[in-house]
Amino acid sequence: MSALSTIPTPALRGRRSAASKPAPSPETAAVKQPAAATTVPAGERSAFRRITSLAVKSVGVGMLVLAALVFLLLAIGPRVLGYQTSTMLTGSMAPLINPGDVVVTVPTPISDVKVGDIITYHIPVEDQRVETHRITEITATADGGVAVQTKGDANNGIDPWIATLQGKTVDKQVATIPYVGNAIRALREPMVRNILMYGAPAILVIGMLASIWTKDGNKTTPKGAAVPQAASGK
Repeated sequence: MSALSTIPTPALRGRRSAASKPAPSPETAAVKQPAAATTVPAGERSAFRRITSLAVKSVGVGMLVLAALVFLLLAIGPRVLGYQTSTMLTGSMAPLINPGDVVVTVPTPISDVKVGDIITYHIPVEDQRVETHRITEITATADGGVAVQTKGDANNGIDPWIATLQGKTVDKQVATIPYVGNAIRALREPMVRNILMYGAPAILVIGMLASIWTKDGNKTTPKGAAVPQAASGK
């Protein structure tokens, strides 16, 4: 008997079946690979930072613009354009001029004022405070001057004095800016003044840093761009 006849038949069948087993298809192998982790787009990750940066910069710029406008109105405007500003402290001219409103006046020749005009002047009694009231009567004085009787629109009666206008001009009301007087008084408070002096620059610096931080976080591959792959050796 030859040596080949001693090899059992089942073993041959097992080897043939193992050799004839088909290799897994590429599709099947791909399914068995672990799925890649889901990544959040860079735009979504930095959305909150962009909004925060914009809000901080807007607040800082708004505070600086407000401070610049108040400075121009109170310091530069009167010197350049010649008008004057004063804050209404009482409600005697309500509802036209309310407490906290800023009254804008321009020097007007005394000969040009008439009944119905609103003027700002020093009253001739008590502490000679500045008053802004409406002219109800104009009379000539013995020395050729001009005297006026005034009244507050909200008062029941005329003012208990007659004021003689001094000089050649009187400050006549031409405009009213609501609520600005309250803001001016608030800006004169030490705490508010310190906040404006140090807070606004600090907010701008924080906004600039946040903007730089946002730009650095956005340095990612644009959406849809081809990602380079390493060459595989054969």
